[in-house]
Amino acid sequence: MLARPADFEVLALLSGGVRDFGAPEPSAIAKSPIPGPVVIGTLGLMGDAQADRVNHGGPDKAIHHYAFDHYESWRSELGEHPLLAAPGGFGENISTLGLTEETVWLGDRFRLGTALIEVSHGRQPCWKLGHHFGRADLVARVVRSNRAGWYCRVLEPGQAVAGDNLTLVERGLPEWSLARLFAVLIAGEERRDPAVLREIAALPVLAEVWRLRARELLRA
Repeated sequence: MLARPADFEVLALLSGGVRDFGAPEPSAIAKSPIPGPVVIGTLGLMGDAQADRVNHGGPDKAIHHYAFDHYESWRSELGEHPLLAAPGGFGENISTLGLTEETVWLGDRFRLGTALIEVSHGRQPCWKLGHHFGRADLVARVVRSNRAGWYCRVLEPGQAVAGDNLTLVERGLPEWSLARLFAVLIAGEERRDPAVLREIAALPVLAEVWRLRARELLRA
């Protein structure tokens, strides 16, 4: 369990533009480190973009956070790969050590530079991640491993720079780690328990897209 408060060094802040990446659709999954201070608004880091505005971006997906802690495990599984040499391989906007899906709770609030951000839901990986790595099996591997990352909304805009601390200022829901949420809604664990799905669907801090998924699973 994380202490309160707790500081985690921001290894990198990253952004990317929409570009062709050898697929039928363009993507902005390729992210590069931002060398200096960056403005953080309600839609994320200034200069960052999304090719698919239906499934990516928006206030509840303003910032994608991925644990650099996972990179060593991915290198063990996939072998050496250029995208695993430094932060950014998974399309993340924030890279840190010390935070994972197991220890981050839905609704956790962090001070990122002068901005205040809140954990809104987990990331559901799509085919573009596999294409980015040249591994058709990567999405399935991410789902099985529960190393998918998570999204944050921006409650207070501000400014940050790599090397700043990401400071935990308020804990969210201890019963809903990002790992458990992902396990239920994406990986299928506890999916047959209507009480669990009703609880998820009623979580006000959870992004509407995942509350809707819980309601759809209830109907199914």
